Amino acid sequence: MFTLIELPYASLAPVISDQTLSFHHGKHLQTYVDNLNKLIAGTEFEGLDLEEIIRKASGGIFNNAGQILNHEMYFSQFAPDRSLPAPTGNLLAQIVKQWGSFEAFQAEFEAKGTALFGSGWVWLQADAEGTLTIGQYANADNPVAHGLRPILTFDVWEHAYYLDYQNRRAAQLKELWKIVDWAVVEKRYQ
Repeated sequence: MFTLIELPYASLAPVISDQTLSFHHGKHLQTYVDNLNKLIAGTEFEGLDLEEIIRKASGGIFNNAGQILNHEMYFSQFAPDRSLPAPTGNLLAQIVKQWGSFEAFQAEFEAKGTALFGSGWVWLQADAEGTLTIGQYANADNPVAHGLRPILTFDVWEHAYYLDYQNRRAAQLKELWKIVDWAVVEKRYQ
């Protein structure tokens, strides 16, 4: 049985309002958890972890498992009082190697998130050698389904930002950098 993750913070305001956080985590993510538990009961997927389900499933099971993983990574990478304002170490070195600067990476990440048509996710992802790419995925899709390691993600479904930013997706993407907990993201890259 999957359960709703507990948030490691009470608020991310003003970047993400308390109302959006409550709605996004408590309603949207809870629904994906409830749906997946119903769909996998008594099936070959019962007892598998999310990544195994994502690699093997399709249809509703894939969609709900994907959304749980996506949201858990999204919510767990933020902190209102983060200790690192930018990546350091190996992650920063790889970003600079591939994009020339952290700012150039941020600009491309925001551009890809803004340009993704419809609902979905923009990801920083790594292959087995540690090479980074920025992926755009519709709906519940994610790097795991493509054999890649998820490092950082921004949610570009309207429910993630509409109450706070209306149709200004680009503005929301720019603000999210203020709450990224780079210590968490660094661990995902190691």
